[in-house]
Amino acid sequence: MRILVNDGMAAIGQKMLEDAGHEVITDKIPQEELAGKIGDFDAIVVRSATKVRKDLIDAGKPRFRAVVRGGVGIDNIDHVYAGENGVKVMNTPAASSPSVAELAIAHMFAISRHVVQANLTMRKGEWNKKQYKGVELGGKTLGVLGIGRIGQSLAQKAMGLGMKVIAYDPFIKSLDMDVELMSMDEVLAQADYISLHMPAQPDGPAIGTTQFGLMKDGAFLINCARGGVVDEAAMITALDSGKLAGAGVDVFVGEPKPDDKVLNHPKISVTPHIGASTGEAQDRIGIEVATQLIDFFK
Repeated sequence: MRILVNDGMAAIGQKMLEDAGHEVITDKIPQEELAGKIGDFDAIVVRSATKVRKDLIDAGKPRFRAVVRGGVGIDNIDHVYAGENGVKVMNTPAASSPSVAELAIAHMFAISRHVVQANLTMRKGEWNKKQYKGVELGGKTLGVLGIGRIGQSLAQKAMGLGMKVIAYDPFIKSLDMDVELMSMDEVLAQADYISLHMPAQPDGPAIGTTQFGLMKDGAFLINCARGGVVDEAAMITALDSGKLAGAGVDVFVGEPKPDDKVLNHPKISVTPHIGASTGEAQDRIGIEVATQLIDFFK
């Protein structure tokens, strides 16, 4: 089969596909040109950049039969329409979980100990030792909104740091770990740190003015999920008012050109959507993508 890997793939995954007899094309075809070329492929592998919408699915007929998202969320794929038109949609939900969870922890440390601002000011020759008094993670309560694979990986790491973990997830009724499940409003009201691990919501941001109002004064917010999960204007207001003590953000509305107010806010630690950007995660993603495609085409 002829497979287009449009957003990159670990070499180990490409080799697996080629060893199985498939032709792998790694050319980056611009989004605006894809509709004219997708019909030459049996499958496409994407990350976040390439969008597989209705027009692309229609243009691929009759050859195009599968799309794999190298990652968890599939909001860049019209998956319902794809399924209705005989196109199999797959993703790699487990491969990047440890890496995303570790980045969430990294942001928690960064905003709790003023790592970003202390680093920047020191490079300017400033020695603001007294200004950067932080807080410890140990003994604090972490609220996880979305306790799937990533959320559970984060919970394990947070408990290792001495944190209490509470969580909300509408699809999970019990857990084989020491995490108390409760309503979203209860999590928001009780947590010192709130980490988001949920898909984009069809009705708009899951965290907005109302939700910020329910949080503790001085809470910290981490978003390593999707940019649209948080109302960014409401987040800035919460930071400016002191409702939020800090935020760690890896995902943004309008990627790859986030709002300047978010990028430059002194209380926000930012990273350019690198949750899964570790060598280990990329190898696992490549292996999982290849395995799924090989099994599918069998």
